[in-house]
Amino acid sequence: MITLDTENVQLSVADYVATITIARPEKLNSVTQEMADALVGAAEWCNDSDDVRSVVLTGAGERAFSAGSDIRGLDKYTTPWEFRNRADYCDAIRSLRKPVIAAVNGYAFGGGFETALSCDIRIASETASFAAPEIKLGWIGGGGMSTFLAQTAGASNAAYLLMTGDAIDARTALAWGLVTEVVAPDDLLPRATAIAATIASRPPIAAETAKANLRASVNMPQEQAIAYERDLQTICFATEDAAEGRRAFAEKRAAVFSRR
Repeated sequence: MITLDTENVQLSVADYVATITIARPEKLNSVTQEMADALVGAAEWCNDSDDVRSVVLTGAGERAFSAGSDIRGLDKYTTPWEFRNRADYCDAIRSLRKPVIAAVNGYAFGGGFETALSCDIRIASETASFAAPEIKLGWIGGGGMSTFLAQTAGASNAAYLLMTGDAIDARTALAWGLVTEVVAPDDLLPRATAIAATIASRPPIAAETAKANLRASVNMPQEQAIAYERDLQTICFATEDAAEGRRAFAEKRAAVFSRR
């Protein structure tokens, strides 16, 4: 097991699954710029490590996944341009090439909601709630909130969240397609880790390619997306893992995939 900690961002790795924990529970896991920098570093480390095949992202404690940016720290930026060009924690999560599962416990508000939406799969505790409350303070989200909500929840539901700033509960989030499952609080991290472990057992190039292909598919016209998918399939088909998969099928045995 590998463990790398900063004061408020914790990273541990076991059995090819990295767990990143936003750890500032006394402040609802709100994110300072120092924490954002640490999340950028954690993402870069996971991308570079052959010991990581999938990632679980969660928040410390029971009250919050993350309440987003620490509002008290926003006035430290001397110009709007400095604010615009800060290292962003949502960008850090989206930079991960490995599949990412969000284990959403408690509040996922503002940037915390965007962080969850930046993950590939979201599992929610029954106590989770989701909101885009920035409008109540005079601004809107800037970490992908609008585009991700429109893609996942549909235009009307996205408009409701963005224009009211009001929260929805986990069951509503499930009905709107924002999360994959809702589980009991005690089952949240085990369930997210089990999904991550399943993905980690798959061929790593194929898993990362599947993620890249999904992201590309929402930005391409349909015919281009299909052609791109076929190109990525061809790349995967040429790997040793694909050859092992074909051999294992022919020999009626479990495949043994490489760790890279």
